[in-house]
Amino acid sequence: MDAGIIQQLAGMKKQIEKIISSLGIDEKSAEIARLEAVAGAADFWNHPEEAQKTMQAMSRLKTQVDQWQSLARRVNDTIELAQLGDADFDEEIAHETSDLATIVEKVSLQAMLSGEHDLGNAILAIHAGAGGVDAQDWAQMLERMYLRWMEQSGYKTEIIERSDGDEAGIKSVTISVKGDYAYGYLKSEQGVHRLVRLSPFDAANRRHTSFAKVELWPDIEGNIDIEINEKELRIDTYRSSGPGGQNVQKNDTAVRITHLPTGVVVQCQNQRSQGQNRERAMHILKARLYELERQKREVERAVLKGENVDAGWGNQIRSYVLHPYQLVKDHRTNYEVGNTGAVLDGRLNEFMEHFLRARLNQTPA
Repeated sequence: MDAGIIQQLAGMKKQIEKIISSLGIDEKSAEIARLEAVAGAADFWNHPEEAQKTMQAMSRLKTQVDQWQSLARRVNDTIELAQLGDADFDEEIAHETSDLATIVEKVSLQAMLSGEHDLGNAILAIHAGAGGVDAQDWAQMLERMYLRWMEQSGYKTEIIERSDGDEAGIKSVTISVKGDYAYGYLKSEQGVHRLVRLSPFDAANRRHTSFAKVELWPDIEGNIDIEINEKELRIDTYRSSGPGGQNVQKNDTAVRITHLPTGVVVQCQNQRSQGQNRERAMHILKARLYELERQKREVERAVLKGENVDAGWGNQIRSYVLHPYQLVKDHRTNYEVGNTGAVLDGRLNEFMEHFLRARLNQTPA
């Protein structure tokens, strides 16, 4: 057996052990045992809502623990087979090592997503910025790009609210994204996205620059510990133009809630009744206020530690140039690619990976 393969496997084993330790997999195994004991109590289902939360927490922990323990066993088994020195297994071991290298690289990236809500669902919003019709068209292009990425990544999506542009494109859209690590991966996309192209809406075919803003919040299941004074809300209803059946076209079922102290506005139109839209809009409002508070605390901690706080982080994060040359460049990491078509068709993983590694001061291999 090639000594290089054994060395490669040993390196993977060391990397996995380090990640297992940093993620507290042993502690999470103990927590699973504790939750299983709780779930085994005779009165466990007497409180269905709390029981459901416990089962969901246990399921997520099991998924993570099983993933890492299974991978560690697989690497150990391959090392033991390689150490036998039987040439009959050389081809099988080489193939397994190659597969394991790909898997370890992927899960190592996921291990960077260790934030409080990184594993969970997300709510993504896109808003057209400066640039008139071009900006609204650009917002719709971004909507398509993210929906393609979500589809390719196996996420379940739902349009919560969508406002069409005056002539073309969209003014805004809010998308629910459900699936593991949705919030963690999409964190890289928050900020202003800039498009440079020959405008299809300019009769003189001149070059235009358009802007759109992407926002993101964790879609936290259950109650969010945020108190909202109803007197500080302005609630408007209007006729929905989105999905939900014929009844939403005839009645004012869509809901817009404005939080007066912060100016935060949320809208929901995808549910079939005004009450359902109001409930969903309140949930999104709490998620947005929660995220605002979290960001505020992060800035305060950075100031106390004497760290440099970049007020521009997340602003104009990426440029998409379609004319006079083809280039997509992330201004935070300086990662760039020339295949603009592929990026706009949803190929975002490389940008997300460079962002995550940059946040950890690592350099992509």
